[in-house]
Amino acid sequence: MPSSPSAFATYPSLRDAAVLVTGGASGIGMEIVRAFAGQGSRVAFLDFDEAHGARLAADLQATGAQVRFEPCDLRDIDALRRAVAAVAEAHGPARVLVNNAARDDRHRWEDVTPAFYDERIATNLRHMFFAIQAVAPGMIAAGGGSIINLGSDSWWRAGGGFPVYTTAKAAVHGLTRGMARDLGPHRIRVNTVVPGWTMTERQQQLWVTPEKLAAQLAAQCLPDPLEPVYVARMALFLASDDSAMCTANNYMVEAGSI
Repeated sequence: MPSSPSAFATYPSLRDAAVLVTGGASGIGMEIVRAFAGQGSRVAFLDFDEAHGARLAADLQATGAQVRFEPCDLRDIDALRRAVAAVAEAHGPARVLVNNAARDDRHRWEDVTPAFYDERIATNLRHMFFAIQAVAPGMIAAGGGSIINLGSDSWWRAGGGFPVYTTAKAAVHGLTRGMARDLGPHRIRVNTVVPGWTMTERQQQLWVTPEKLAAQLAAQCLPDPLEPVYVARMALFLASDDSAMCTANNYMVEAGSI
């Protein structure tokens, strides 16, 4: 069985580091926010889900964590820029950016309209570039940083049922590789974390069935369902100084299913 969370590593380089997470109110993003808060980082997160975001921030603040929630619809790039500026004013410029926000809503290729296509790209890809653009000047001034983009194993596995989502997630890898080259001279590292089918509350409510879960476990090398905490742990490693020479690469957290 996977290790107990009490056995997880602590990264001294993340203590008091300014961290920005997009889509942090639920799912994998929520676990990432909790993980950085547990490291003593100054964590800000953006999300359009105001109720869940405010509740998560309040719960973590009650433990003494330095956490700030900034409501934001990331499809609105001007709003994204304002939110990044607001959290930089409160916590300092981000040393770590985790581009997590995405929604894997199912759709039929036959039903996709140009408007739907553009909205899905705005939801799953476009904001990642503009978040990088917004935080990079602060990282350059600080002498370095770490940017972590969340990909997906869905397109690697030729997954069907959400073609615009898989298109966006495939493009994340091109964004990572290109920006790693452009920002590398400033000691800014850019990597992609590639989760497998992760058992978030949303996935379990909408799509997990006993039959689908059995098929997923049969495809994995490891026999356990993938929990969000393990995706978050990879994000911590890539944010920390322990990964100082890691950039432009994919880090798989999918239990060996590809």
